[in-house]
Formats: sequence, structure tokens, C-alpha cells
Amino acid sequence: MTTTDPVANLAALIRCPSVTPAEGGALSLLDTLLSPLGFAVEKMVAREAGTPDVENLYARLGTEGPHLMFAGHTDVVPVGDEAAWSHPPFSAEIAGGEMYGRGAVDMKGGIACFVAAIARHIEKHGKPQGSVSFLITGDEEGPSINGTSKLLEWAATKGETWDACVVGEPTNPDQLGDMIKIGRRGSLSGRITVHGVQGHAAYPHLADNPIRGLLQLTHALMHPPFDHGTDNFQPSNLEVTTVDTGNAATNVIPARATAAFNIRFNDTWTVENLRTEIIRRLDAAAAEGELRPDRSPVKYEIVWADRPAHVFLTRNNALISSLSGAVEAVTGQEPKLSTTGGTSDARFIKDYCPVVEFGLVGQTMHMVDERVAVADLETLTRIYETFIERWFAHADGK
Repeated sequence: MTTTDPVANLAALIRCPSVTPAEGGALSLLDTLLSPLGFAVEKMVAREAGTPDVENLYARLGTEGPHLMFAGHTDVVPVGDEAAWSHPPFSAEIAGGEMYGRGAVDMKGGIACFVAAIARHIEKHGKPQGSVSFLITGDEEGPSINGTSKLLEWAATKGETWDACVVGEPTNPDQLGDMIKIGRRGSLSGRITVHGVQGHAAYPHLADNPIRGLLQLTHALMHPPFDHGTDNFQPSNLEVTTVDTGNAATNVIPARATAAFNIRFNDTWTVENLRTEIIRRLDAAAAEGELRPDRSPVKYEIVWADRPAHVFLTRNNALISSLSGAVEAVTGQEPKLSTTGGTSDARFIKDYCPVVEFGLVGQTMHMVDERVAVADLETLTRIYETFIERWFAHADGK
């Protein structure tokens, strides 16, 4: 295999059936691609009780600073109904100028291009004046417990430090060069349970319908808005994601009702003060009687989900300008610097070094017939190659 060819790299990666948390041969393939380039490759298996073991990979070229990290994941989501695919999901077939396969854009394509980019850099200029590393997990599409966070901790205990990181997630909404992610909103989830009194639907005065109380509480969580956005972030937004009574009968008032919610929040908030605000809203709404006349305050419980994601914004000028300049030099368009979208493993990396995200166009990620334009693979490789040159051209890479 020619490591400088992103198309060949990606085809080989797609043919590895690495549905999370299975390694599927993808990390072993990366080892065979990176080792001949001079990378010292190590694999680490992360474990935690009650979760599947996950294999991860860390590879470093060089021993001195500045140190640039490329991060990503080789695990992919399930293919769904394989019969619905135009081409087998692990075949990497090319049709109409596009390569089909699970993980083509999310995010084996980004990995394939960065491997090709560093291989080309070495071929043209020799090894960088510093270090380049790959931090690749097999647990991003799953619970993200035995993945990037533990791999970072493991590497840090071995003395690894980094000056900057690019995560190769598919950040572009429409065309390559649209968008660089320079931060992410935080994410906080919880579940509210309201207790009532079960009874016959024809005799509501003998019961206490918890759904009425739950509606009061959830309305208070969604209105008024938490904020109106900031200079770098869109407004925080809370969505109720499930409502359940565990009641299959239409003539029975349930004894309890639950609702789960998730809020994506901006830099107006921290996890701590957002929890305080949510409790304040719930307590105020619980005391109201609009939907529960002649009833005592709503009795509720709230349980917070584990592992909230904290909001972050990267302000590292060398990293951002090197990448945005590379995008513009190759594509001719200035990328938008954005903090939109969901969370990613950048939320873990931000605690170790400045991090941004840039990869392929994400329109087909997680879909049947996930695919990438073959031409985009060459373009992204050229962007990454130009970025590597520009970033290391700074005196100290910072």
C-alpha cells in the first residue's frame, strides 16, 4: 500500500468492520501504515467494570517539541439494514466518484487523509522539526468511557505533553472548507420524576395525576430562554427527550411520570451554576397551581446523568490561523469558525492542549450509503499537509 494515497488508506480502513467497540483490524492496519514512517506505535486496552474492553492506539514520530497531535476514532456506528445499502457497507466500492462505506466520513476518511499528509511531508521535507502523534480510539461512537479520555490519561502518565491538536471529525456541512470547529457547547442531561396518586380516569378527584405536575416543570425548563447567545456561541437550548409513565392503560391515572432532558449550553454557564438554575426553575414551578388547582406543590426528584460535557473555546492563534490559512490556500474559501453541533472527543483533549476540529463533509455520516467524494480525500490531504507545514513554521508551534 502507498501510504501517501488517501484513497487507498481509506479503502483499507473501511474494509475493517470496526463497529463499536470492536477493533475490527483497523488499529492493526494503522500500525502497518505508521510504523514504516518511523512512528513508535503503542496499543492500550482500556477497561472499566460493566463496559467492554476497548483497544486504543497511540503513535508518535519524534521526541522533541513542538508536538502536534492528530486525534480521531476508528470505531463506527452499526450499518443498520445492510440490504438497504447500494454497495456493501464494508466494501469501499467507488461509484460515481464517491467511495461508499461505513466510516467513510465519520471518521476513517479524516484519519486516512492525515496519514497521507504526514507521509507526504516526510517524503518531501523529512521528519518535522518536532513531533507528530496519532491518538486514535475505538470508543467514540459508544459510551466514550474506555476511549480518548483514558488514552490521554495513560499517555500523560508516560510523560506525553502536546502543544496543539486537530480532531478529524467531519465538520463541514455542505462543502469541504466550510467550517472549522474551535469549541463546543457543553451538554448536561437529567431525569425528573414526579410522584402522584394512581386512580381511575373517571374519578380524578380521588387521584393526583403526576403528568400535570410534570408538564408544569418541563414548561419551566423550556421557557423563558436560558440566554440569548454570546459572541462565540448560539443560545443555550434545553430539549425534553423522553416522557414516560409506564402505564399502558388509557383509563388509569398513573402513579408517577418521568421526563428526561438535555441542555446544550454556551459559555454563559458552567455545569455547576446551570444545575443551580435548573433547580431554581423546578422549585418555582413546583409551587405553582396552574395545572393542579387545589393541590399541594409538585413532588419531584431529579437525577443528573453522569459525565456532563463542559463548554470550551479554543483561542490559540497559531493553531487556528495555521489551519484556516491552509484551508483557504487549498480551497480558495475562508472557513467559518464555529462552535455549533454536538459534543466530540475534543471535550477531553481541551484539558491537555488547544484543540480544533476539521475533516470531511458530514452530510451522510451515520446514514445508509455513507460515502465521500474521492476528490475530497485528495483535497483534505492537501489541506492537512499545508497545515503541518504552516504550524511547524511557527518558531515554537504555539
